[in-house]
Amino acid sequence: MDGMQTKKEEDDKKERTGEEVVHLRREIGLLPAVSFIIGTVVGSGIFIAPKGVLMNSGSVGLSLLVWALCGVLSLFGALCYAELGTSFTKSGGHYTYLLETLGPLPAFLRLWAEFLFIRPAVASYVSLAFGRYVVEPFFIPCAAPMVLIKLVSILGVTFVVAVNCWSVTMASRTQVTLTFIKMFALVLIVIPGVIALAKGQTENFQNGFEVDSLTLDRLPLAFYNGLYAYGGWFYLNFVTEEVINPNRNIPLAIFCSMVTVTVFYVLVNVAYYTMMTPAELLLSDAVAVTFANRALQGLASVIPILVALSCLGALNGGFFGAPRMLFVGAREGHWPPIFSMIHIRRHTPLPAVLLLYPLVVLMLITGEIYQLINFVSFARWFFIALATLGMLIHRYRFPLHPRPFKVPLAIAVTFTVVCFFIVGLSLYSDPWNTGRSCALTLTGVPVYYVIVYRYRLPHRWRRIFSKSHQDLPALVMLFELLIFFFYC
Repeated sequence: MDGMQTKKEEDDKKERTGEEVVHLRREIGLLPAVSFIIGTVVGSGIFIAPKGVLMNSGSVGLSLLVWALCGVLSLFGALCYAELGTSFTKSGGHYTYLLETLGPLPAFLRLWAEFLFIRPAVASYVSLAFGRYVVEPFFIPCAAPMVLIKLVSILGVTFVVAVNCWSVTMASRTQVTLTFIKMFALVLIVIPGVIALAKGQTENFQNGFEVDSLTLDRLPLAFYNGLYAYGGWFYLNFVTEEVINPNRNIPLAIFCSMVTVTVFYVLVNVAYYTMMTPAELLLSDAVAVTFANRALQGLASVIPILVALSCLGALNGGFFGAPRMLFVGAREGHWPPIFSMIHIRRHTPLPAVLLLYPLVVLMLITGEIYQLINFVSFARWFFIALATLGMLIHRYRFPLHPRPFKVPLAIAVTFTVVCFFIVGLSLYSDPWNTGRSCALTLTGVPVYYVIVYRYRLPHRWRRIFSKSHQDLPALVMLFELLIFFFYC
């Protein structure tokens, strides 16, 4: 009788424990989901990347083609991730899909690269764009002090971190508001460009495809710059557990947002070329400001503010999504347990957000925008290609696995092949930055076997490294400091 009572008490305790576990709540509907994707995609890229796309493509016509193809490629990738997101309903994005399809080592390497340099670098160049557009209008025609730009950039990052630590609802509402502001900025650029085009101002489009200036080895870098501007379409998959009715809302939000962004991006670039010659665009470090001085003289002072808010929205989306991947990795035992903790009242992954913050600041102090784009893009797109390859392998191995949304096979294969081609060719186009990205990613392999996979080591070694799992944050910080001194 006592044994039965004890068993009953244990069952009650388990039941209570299960009820008391803190979970991320489903609070993101269709409109916030669409706003989240658009708000993350439309950031600093459309105001910075046109110069990089034109510089590496060599002509106006080819640069517009690159912008359209980058949009189509991003849509294909987003649809692949819609299948992955509805097949594996856990948050975590890239990490979760690599773990489920290809195993723990690629998944751990994605976490390692995300925390070590991808997220800090992405956040740093977006925040630098924010700081530049806030500060420079006060110093025209002189150059703005870089120290002040970086200080304002740090303040922008701090604000976004505070919002994402405070409340999921506040972060999503902030994203919706900033999304409408940045779409207004794009409309403000598109309308005068279309009007000028309708009046016959087409001289910059004549001889648009000058193949003499095209070098195939630079073309992957043109795609990297364009894809950087479209980057962010995968962030909704980081917060799958927080999306209401994910089987419906994830594919719908992805399709609506990516078609909208692609149309606007092509029109914005057409507007740029309508009002500026290719040479003028290449000389400009702030394309939107140069455009405003030509086409919107009465509103020229408003454009930098709108661009700064656009960058702030991209920062907010990045900090909203990326810590969820670290949170899920910690929950699976591949990352320090502190990253799996959720604030008991606010239901935000507060430790994961806060521990990213100092790494972002370190990278911000030493970063340079175009160098960081190539540096980050290699690892980013390599793992995206691996995830979609894993999706195809999983389809073959587990054909009966439930897939509420299934992307056409031709789209999935095309996207995967093109991604691997761009990633491989970029090693030839820019071996220094892409090579460093590859090398830093591979440093995670010994870390994985020593810390995560340590039970396969000899018993004596296992005892030596048994404490290493707790020291992973310190190890990551050491690598980040090495990157810091490397950039210095």
